[in-house]
Amino acid sequence: MATSPQDAEIDIDARRRRAKFRAWHRGMKEMDLLLGQYADAHVATMTAEDLDGFESLLEVLDRDLFKWFTGEGPVPVDHYTPLFRAICSHHGITLT
Repeated sequence: MATSPQDAEIDIDARRRRAKFRAWHRGMKEMDLLLGQYADAHVATMTAEDLDGFESLLEVLDRDLFKWFTGEGPVPVDHYTPLFRAICSHHGITLT
């Protein structure tokens, strides 16, 4: 059965709300702030593909994300995406 445009919009809105909630409820306050503030600013305009990437990033452990965002550890190639760089840029983080 085909999904109507209205159903698709409801689905993406639910995904946006869920992603925003998950971004703010990570368990590590630093990650709540980094991902939650980015979500507040950008989730409303994310496409389904954008949300796929953001949801994938939300699956990464806080300790790993923290190392990547602080430069304490290298960002794996599969996570060094335009989205990851956009989050860094949003917070003024410069990774070398």
